[in-house]
Amino acid sequence: MAGSTAKKVVVRRFDRETLSGFVNPYTYLQPQAIEVLKPDGALALLPYQEVKSVSFVKDFDVAAEAGRIFMTRPKLAGLWVRMVFQDGEVMDGILPNNLLTWDIAGFTITPPEPDGNSQKIFVPRQALRGIQILGVVGSPLRSKKKKAAAPDQPSLF
Repeated sequence: MAGSTAKKVVVRRFDRETLSGFVNPYTYLQPQAIEVLKPDGALALLPYQEVKSVSFVKDFDVAAEAGRIFMTRPKLAGLWVRMVFQDGEVMDGILPNNLLTWDIAGFTITPPEPDGNSQKIFVPRQALRGIQILGVVGSPLRSKKKKAAAPDQPSLF
């Protein structure tokens, strides 16, 4: 795993045990498992059915995430979704409004607080009981209003 492509992640499992480590964002999703390099150098292959989410984080030592759902309509363009996990936990996020970017193994969302510690979150399909689209934000079907042309600046001399 090249150092320049290794991203910090915190893996949440259904048994409530978290695992911190590093992943290569292009190859961490294997056919049957998620590949995580632990800080001690050991490689862990975590089966999808054991993983609740993989959070791409800024720091390992930050306390638990505060917001799991949007309190108001999000501003970020995409599909506003609400996911219900197998254990009943609910989490909101923004999916890209492009089906080609969705992975077969699961969904990579932008969390409700993108400026927080978690920048992106991968959720395996097997971890979900259901996923519901709550809204489309920034639809390409709506034309943007063009600003009126600024008046010409008068000459000073």
